[in-house]
Amino acid sequence: MANSKSAVKRIRTSERRRLHNRPYRSAARTLVKKAELAIQAGDQAAAQTAVIQAVSMLDRIATKGIVHRNNAARRKARLMAKFNAVAASA
Repeated sequence: MANSKSAVKRIRTSERRRLHNRPYRSAARTLVKKAELAIQAGDQAAAQTAVIQAVSMLDRIATKGIVHRNNAARRKARLMAKFNAVAASA
């Protein structure tokens, strides 16, 4: 339990921000998962559009401060590495 007025306020604001950020974070995860599934399926055109959407969403949430920019960069790098591995083999 919070011991000061400022701590009580921080609890309120952090909960409000958490609820506001949750759909963005969830949407980013969903788009990354769809991109990874499209990559595994081997459909290069679908995978490319899915990867573009996922990268765009990751950039957007990093700009808004929902995830740290390094976190978004790491996720994008891993996704692009998977996509490029499939694209190179095709």
